[in-house]
Amino acid sequence: MAPSLSIFFLFIITFCVTLTAAAAGHYSLQTFFPLPAYQSLIKHAKTPKPKLPFKTRYFPQTLDHFSFHPKSSKIFYQKYLINTQYWHKGSPIFVYTGNEGDIEWFAANTGFMLDIAPKFRALLLFIEHRFYGESMPFGKDSYQSAKTLGYLNSQQALADLAVLIRSLKQNLSSEASPVVVFGGSYGGLLAAWFRLKYPHIAIGALASSAPILQFDKIIPWSSFYDAVSLDFKDVSQNCYEVIKGSWAELVAISTRKQALAELSKAFRTCKSLHSTASVLEWLWTAFVYTAIVNYPTEANFLKPLPAYPVQQMCKIIDKSPSGETKLSRAFAAASLYYNYSQTENCFEVEYEVDPHGLHGWHWQTCTEMVMPMTCSNESMFPPSGFDYKRFAEQCRMKYGVLPRPHWITTEFGGERIEKVLKRFGSNIIFSNGMQDPWSRGGVLRNISATIIALVTEKGAHHVDFRAATKDDPDWLIQQRRQEVEIIQRWLDEYYVDLRHA
Repeated sequence: MAPSLSIFFLFIITFCVTLTAAAAGHYSLQTFFPLPAYQSLIKHAKTPKPKLPFKTRYFPQTLDHFSFHPKSSKIFYQKYLINTQYWHKGSPIFVYTGNEGDIEWFAANTGFMLDIAPKFRALLLFIEHRFYGESMPFGKDSYQSAKTLGYLNSQQALADLAVLIRSLKQNLSSEASPVVVFGGSYGGLLAAWFRLKYPHIAIGALASSAPILQFDKIIPWSSFYDAVSLDFKDVSQNCYEVIKGSWAELVAISTRKQALAELSKAFRTCKSLHSTASVLEWLWTAFVYTAIVNYPTEANFLKPLPAYPVQQMCKIIDKSPSGETKLSRAFAAASLYYNYSQTENCFEVEYEVDPHGLHGWHWQTCTEMVMPMTCSNESMFPPSGFDYKRFAEQCRMKYGVLPRPHWITTEFGGERIEKVLKRFGSNIIFSNGMQDPWSRGGVLRNISATIIALVTEKGAHHVDFRAATKDDPDWLIQQRRQEVEIIQRWLDEYYVDLRHA
C-alpha cells in the first residue's frame, strides 16, 4: 500500500516460495510480495530530513489503550507535525494518518494538503504512527521482541489518533473545529477505518489507494501481480514478454558453477553476490514499484523517477539490440528505477538501505496485516502460490508469534465490507488510479451517496496527494477538484448542523 503510499503504503511483505522452472528442474528462489507500497529494506540509513513548513511536536501518548494492566499506562512521546499558518479558531483541522515510516517522508509527499489549506483555512496535522520514525514506545528496544512489538497494531494506532486529536482540540480551545482525516495506502486504510470507528471525532475521510479489500478471500489473490503485469503489457507486448522470459534465464544461470560471479558482473554489484535470490528480488522490486509509482510527472517518492516510468522502462527494453538476452534487457530497464539520477556507479543488490524506517511493517504483516498474493500464469512474474503454513512458520521463527489472517476482516468487515460501509459509514472518499496495482483491492464504485469512489484510468499510487505542478494532466486536476468539492460539502453540512444545534 504507499507512499502512504497512501498506500495503503505502501506499502511490503516478503514470503519465500518455491518456483519451479521446467528447463532447470526444481530450484528454490525467494520471491517478493510487496506491502502497501514500499520496499523491504534491511538497513536503516540516516538521511537528512526535508525542510517542511511544519513545527515538530511530541505528544505524551498512552502505551495501551485497551487494558488496565500496570504497564498499560506507560507514556511514550508520539511525534507530530503541525502547521497553523492559515488556521483560526473554529476552522477545520486536516489530519494525515501516518503510515509505516518517518512522518516527514509522508508530509513531503502529501503536498495536496498544503495546497488546499488556504482555501479551507485549515490547520494541518501529520501524526506519526507508533513504532515508526521517532515515535518509539521503548526507545532503541522497541523492536527487541514480541513483548514490545505486541503494542504495534492498527487498533492501537487508531486510538492514538483519537486521543491526540481530542487533546489538541481541547488545548486549542476549539473543540467545535471539524476534523477531516487523510491517508494513503496503509494510511488510507487507517483513514477509512478511523471514520468508521471514531465518527464522533472525524466528520469525513479521504482514503487514497487504500486496499481495503485485499484481505482474506475478498478479491482474487493474483489481482495485484496481474495488475502490475498489465501495466507493462499495455505499454508494449514485447516489454511484457521480455520481463516474463527473464526469470527462466536467471534460473538457468543460477545452475552454473560460476553463477554468482557471473551475475555480480552482469548486474554491476558493489559487492560480490551471496545468493541468486537477491537478484530476483532486485529485479522484482524495480518492476513492482515502478508500476505503483507510475506518476504522470517526475517524482522522488520511492526513488527519483521520470514521468510515466513504466513507459520509459519499456522503451529501454524495446530499443535494446536484438542480440541482447532477456535478462540483460530486464537489468537495463530495472536500472532506471535504481539509477535514473545517474549517480550510481554500482548497485547494492544485497545491501539496500532503509532510508524511511519501514522495517516495522514486517511485524505488522506477521500479525494482522496479512494480504495473500499469488502470481498467475497471466502474470509476467513466475507462477507461485501462497503457502500460509510456511508463511506462519517464518513469522513464528522470526518473532515467536503466529499471524491472525482473519483479524482485519473480523475487526473492520470482511466480504461484506461494502455493506458495512453502506450501513454504518458515511463521508468517505476512496480514490484510486487504475495504473496502481493496489487499486484492485480498493473500492472502485460508489457504495452510497456519501461513500464515494473516485477512479482515474491513468492514476498511480495516491497521486492525488502529491503537490500540484504545472505539468499535471487534466484528469488529475479534475480529480483533486472533485475531492475539494466533496470536502467542502461535508464542512458546509457540519457548520449548518452546528448552528442549529
